Amino acid sequence: MSTNTTLRSLLSGTTLPQNEAKILLAFVLEKHYQLPRSALLSRDEMELNPQALEQWRNLELKRLSGEPIAYLVGKRGFHEIELYVAPGVLIPRPETEILIEIALREIQKLNRPANILDLGTGSGAIALAIAHSAPQVLVTATDQSLEALAIANINAEQLGLSNRVQFAQGSWYGALKEVIQFDVILSNPPYIAAGDTHLNEGDLRFEPASALTDGAGGLSCLETIISQVDPYLKLGGLVAVEHGFDQSEAIVNLMKVAQLEEIQVHRDLAGHCRAVSGRKSKS
Repeated sequence: MSTNTTLRSLLSGTTLPQNEAKILLAFVLEKHYQLPRSALLSRDEMELNPQALEQWRNLELKRLSGEPIAYLVGKRGFHEIELYVAPGVLIPRPETEILIEIALREIQKLNRPANILDLGTGSGAIALAIAHSAPQVLVTATDQSLEALAIANINAEQLGLSNRVQFAQGSWYGALKEVIQFDVILSNPPYIAAGDTHLNEGDLRFEPASALTDGAGGLSCLETIISQVDPYLKLGGLVAVEHGFDQSEAIVNLMKVAQLEEIQVHRDLAGHCRAVSGRKSKS
């Protein structure tokens, strides 16, 4: 076997960024040899067998063509959980974790079993991260896409959370069979405007368009969620939505129109305005 098939030579010979190459090669090692990522260092003279080498070359080519790493390895870490992801769902991103932090702070303040609604759940990231971190909550998660809900259900089963997260199919509140009131309502809806150049860049090219853009100016889904929130939010309940970097002022205005109080803009780790929360009056 040629020495150019050793782990060290494959990593030094690829044109991929080293961090990406290591993720993909570690995936190959786990799948074909049940070896941990540390083997990239501890066994760097190891040579791949033909099947493993073929998979590595295939993954390398796909990544070089732009396919997202999360889709190639079928998983993505989010908050304190790992999620199965596939092309039918948006890839969970670190900035969305701000919604988890907002919700967990609210749940802690309530100091009682809470009822949470996650609108447009995709892979189940928001719903499952909250259920994992707050054992006392019950979560309802909706999505219009049956493909997304199938993936979310797999994640719920793998994480052992199927008994505390209920999924419903439909458009926003229309997925609920009846008017139920929640302590916290969260959503990371499509908010990129149609025609935005970012849709043709990076991972976004491969993600489902329906999870990224509303096909209009970027605010229509957010407007629906905020304008229709009242019947579904308990007195004093909190709603929080993720939005684009330049949309916070518009979202604050939508929440004012919906007569929400204690409206707050929340920044992500990069310092961008990323979410807005508002509270239903207690009276």
